[in-house]
Amino acid sequence: MINRYLSEILISIIKKMPVITLTGPRQSGKTTLVKQCFSDFTYLNLEETDKKEIALTDPRLFFEIYKGNLIIDEAQNVPDIFSWVQVIVDSEKGDRKFILTGSQNFLLLERISQSLAGRTAILHLFPFSMEELKNTSFELKNYIDYIFKGFYPRLYEHDLSPGRWLDDYLVSYIERNVRTIINVGDLIQFQRFVRICAGRIGQLVNFSQIGNELGLSYHTVQKWLSVLEASFIVFRLQPWFSNYNKRIIKTSKLYFYDTGLASNLLGIKSSDELNIHFMRGALFENLIISELAKAFYNTGQRPSLYFWRDNSGNEIDCLIESGQKLIPIEIKSGTTISGDWLKGIRFFQKLSGNANPENSFLIYGGLENQIRSDCNVVSWKDAVANIKKCI
Repeated sequence: MINRYLSEILISIIKKMPVITLTGPRQSGKTTLVKQCFSDFTYLNLEETDKKEIALTDPRLFFEIYKGNLIIDEAQNVPDIFSWVQVIVDSEKGDRKFILTGSQNFLLLERISQSLAGRTAILHLFPFSMEELKNTSFELKNYIDYIFKGFYPRLYEHDLSPGRWLDDYLVSYIERNVRTIINVGDLIQFQRFVRICAGRIGQLVNFSQIGNELGLSYHTVQKWLSVLEASFIVFRLQPWFSNYNKRIIKTSKLYFYDTGLASNLLGIKSSDELNIHFMRGALFENLIISELAKAFYNTGQRPSLYFWRDNSGNEIDCLIESGQKLIPIEIKSGTTISGDWLKGIRFFQKLSGNANPENSFLIYGGLENQIRSDCNVVSWKDAVANIKKCI
């Protein structure tokens, strides 16, 4: 059994808050985690027809039948549940505890804002991180294998082939999540849209360009991308700027939470094929940035991750804002270090005046760590652990 870093946060928070809302993508391990952390709670799944029917038609009876501390899975399926939880929490002054889980962030947060604001802690669980897999029997030896396989727990626990499982995952996601959130008439068109997004990893988001390629309006592309974000398929890295003469690009960049799913969408069939694929560098960048995002989420924090680029093409792949510190990070998939890789960091250090070599990093595809005058050169295997020391 792999220890999930978020487990300690969950156990700590439930002592202070009457409700915890745990969201994240389907199959990220939410149910397994809350059952382990709260084994004395009664578990209820509102995708089960009988329980859902009672909760929908007679919520008062539902909470008379199921007393004590509850885990309510896929809670967004019964909107009135949130109001009833509010009433119970307020009347019993926090003596009764609730864990609400779900994989549709948009719907959950909408219900919470209406009924449970100020009464619940909101946490996010994503598939395994490389740190969680480290020193376990599931740890992989090279980053190519991690990118190709991805991090969904079922792939590791049941030693499944990522190709077929991820195909089924995508179909299930579109059938269940997308149709629940919005009315997409052409699911094949939506699948094409998701694949086009995979081909734009690490690129600036251009709604008009994507729309022209698919024959969709700007607003449709914008709406569909919001759906992918709300269901934890993709996320956008926002630009960081501090008015350096307003020369900064203000468009966000696109990444996937799971590189295995992205590789599958790109039609990559094996690690060997990925090794020579033209998207290898972009997927490696995605791997590192998504791992950094998980490091924040696994401690109950929202990621303070950005990118920086000016109109002259100077760029930093990832920038972490930590208090008064700025931590610039360059990401390169190559295994042989090149001096050219440090140009962006040098430029940003000089321009910002708020980024020093000790808190600057070059993450690359090799295994050797080095301390240089410009920055720390860190292997992909040690990247997150080293950066966390500076945050």
